Amino acid sequence: LRDFAKQVGTDHALALALWHTGLHEAHILASYSDDPKQVTEEQMETWVMDFDSWDVCDQVCGLFEESPFAYQKVFEWSRRSEEFVKRAAFAILAGLAVHDKNASDDRFEQFFKTIESQANDDRNFVKKAVNWALRNIGKRNRRLNSGAIECAHRIARFDSRSSRWIASDALRELTAEKTQTRLKNK
Repeated sequence: LRDFAKQVGTDHALALALWHTGLHEAHILASYSDDPKQVTEEQMETWVMDFDSWDVCDQVCGLFEESPFAYQKVFEWSRRSEEFVKRAAFAILAGLAVHDKNASDDRFEQFFKTIESQANDDRNFVKKAVNWALRNIGKRNRRLNSGAIECAHRIARFDSRSSRWIASDALRELTAEKTQTRLKNK
């Protein structure tokens, strides 16, 4: 689909039409061919309600993270109850942590409370996305690594299986010698 999308190019109208087909692969292709500058908040709200699988969610969030509404949607959607809407919040955050190179540390530090507040969600697709976001933030630089490790230690004390899993998995990667060496050499 990625190769085909390159041939198609960027086409917002086509992306909207592809989305309306309701087909799984068409949804993914729509995310590859849409123009993030033309994505509207209304479109994001409509599309997120159609998410029914982790792969569509994550691929579309790659588009959404480039929209001007990305940070706002992380806050909004992380508080929603729908499984894939909540996953979308953290998938966008995970993507922003990797791709928004100009964002300040403060921009990401504000999300530690959001991550903590959702770490008790036992739904597999949510807890994995919460973990993904925490790990990606913690791999940006040494300061955020320290903050993410502290966040993971707080989460580890929560009384839920998901929070303990999120914390232990994140700590394993964030404190690993490979991660620490990469951050020191950055």
